[in-house]
Amino acid sequence: MPAVPDVPGVPSAEDLAALPHAELAARLAEAYRLIGKLTARVEQLERAARRDSSTSSRPPSSDGPYKKKDRDRSSRERGKRRPGKQPGDPGMTMRLVDDPDERLFFPPAACGGCGTGLAGEPAVAQRRHQVTDIAPAPVPRVTEYVAQAKECPCCGTVTEGELPAGVRARASYGAEAHAQAANLVAGHHIPVYRATLLLCQLAGLAVSAGWMAGIRGKAARLAGASGFTERVRELLRDAPAVHADETPARAAGGMRYVHLACTAYLTLMHTGDRSSEAIDAGGVLPGYAGIIVRDGYAGYGHLTDALHAWCGAHLLRDLKDLYDFEPGGQDWAAQMAALLIGARDAARDARHAGQAALGAPVLESLVTRYRALAAAGLAANCYRCTPTAKDARRIARRFLKFEDLILRFATRPDLDIFTNNEAERTIRPVKVQQRSSGGTWRTIEGLADFAIVQSYLSTAAKWGISKLDALRDLFNGNTWIPSGLEPAG
Repeated sequence: MPAVPDVPGVPSAEDLAALPHAELAARLAEAYRLIGKLTARVEQLERAARRDSSTSSRPPSSDGPYKKKDRDRSSRERGKRRPGKQPGDPGMTMRLVDDPDERLFFPPAACGGCGTGLAGEPAVAQRRHQVTDIAPAPVPRVTEYVAQAKECPCCGTVTEGELPAGVRARASYGAEAHAQAANLVAGHHIPVYRATLLLCQLAGLAVSAGWMAGIRGKAARLAGASGFTERVRELLRDAPAVHADETPARAAGGMRYVHLACTAYLTLMHTGDRSSEAIDAGGVLPGYAGIIVRDGYAGYGHLTDALHAWCGAHLLRDLKDLYDFEPGGQDWAAQMAALLIGARDAARDARHAGQAALGAPVLESLVTRYRALAAAGLAANCYRCTPTAKDARRIARRFLKFEDLILRFATRPDLDIFTNNEAERTIRPVKVQQRSSGGTWRTIEGLADFAIVQSYLSTAAKWGISKLDALRDLFNGNTWIPSGLEPAG
């Protein structure tokens, strides 16, 4: 028997041999208990260290910049196109214009052969070159509106002329200045001070940082008064499927949430806490009878009038996390992921073929294999006590309990609802704005204004309207409002 090394605080082999059997057994049991606890903790820490955006809900920006990414780390379907410009693509080569603002001629002064002067000779050929550049910031164009008053020759009443709707203050900036400023702050999430410098340098205006800080609030009030929010809310309630999500945002020194309901062509955000009451405050989901595509957050559970669809991307990441950490013991997770991806592709093919449902044999086979794999995952981890096995049991039970939600995409292949990526893409500007503005909004009202303006700009962009054009319409009093669930044609 090898000798036990002397370690401070640890009894030697001789000391252990001299102990009564009962005390030795007790110490051995305590040692095994501690070893089990530490082993579980090590496993937990190792899994946490291995997690990244491909195996959890962490954003890709949180992945370490020096960690080499696996080629198969993404659950996205790989495209068949090579990177870069595709064969036959016309590209974006800069073209010559027919009516340049200025044309300069450079004839030869003398013959390159004999040196004879060519000043009076006609050109026999020419080659055009053009340079497109930005002109220096122009002097701002100032328009004066004079409200004249006239006295009636009959009754003596003095009447003053009415100014246009946008002219109120004695001196103010016009609609284009407001639109350009809002495009910098709200459209591109540039911090207020830097946006002020940019507008002054590029447009030749002398706006203040305080004026720039209030531009989002002005846009929010105009959008709110136009009926845009009510129109989008009404359209969303008629949509066959709505994507829902929420994300935390720090405001006024506390934690708030931005809630989202959207489709591929509509966006509506509002703010509140994370409660079911705050979810309902958006006015879209209470009583909604379509399909709500969401993640696993239980706060949506009270919306019983609608059918629910669980985001497949979240499920694939959870399964990948299990299998990557314990390939030998979690084969069921890899097989379940492959089953979901295969079912996703079958639903997509049916949708493209105009089919409203999968064939009965295909769907029956899918459900049978799904239940068998979920049961196998539960059985394989039922009597194991490791943290990974505990997570595996939780995920397997989720697949068994929420079968209808998880397979909703397969029972409704006519709708593209396998993932909630539409909502995650749409709500991402909250994090972009948060990073650019120091991680917080100063006031709750500022966050609410952000939600209204982002709803307007996001919806316009989904309809192919640039943010700047949408803001021009807004500040000119012609707020753009969607005409339906999606563009005609």
